[in-house]
Amino acid sequence: MFLNKSTEKSSSLMDGAVQSADQAIKSTQQMANDALENLTTALQDLSHQATPALERTGERVSSLAHHSLNGMRETSHQLRVKAEHASDNTMNYIRHEPVKSVLIAAATGAALVALISLASQVRNR
Repeated sequence: MFLNKSTEKSSSLMDGAVQSADQAIKSTQQMANDALENLTTALQDLSHQATPALERTGERVSSLAHHSLNGMRETSHQLRVKAEHASDNTMNYIRHEPVKSVLIAAATGAALVALISLASQVRNR
């Protein structure tokens, strides 16, 4: 009789322990599920907040690139116009002052030859 009561008590304690373990497992699973749900919600919120910022940044970069490209085109056009203007001025000067133009060209050539000669002598030393 004492053995039966002891066995029943042990069995009852075991059942209680099993139920407590099951409740602990279920509680832990519920906490893990809640944590994952909160994390998912937080990530979705972050995604919704980041997407417009990324789109604005992309638009700014695109605008800056477009503006830079237009600036380069304008600068290139201005340089081309100035080069054409300088060429026209040079041609007009040669037409109106052919003797002076030849003398200037000869003097420039002689100066370049002298500079090259000096540079080669310095290099040889």
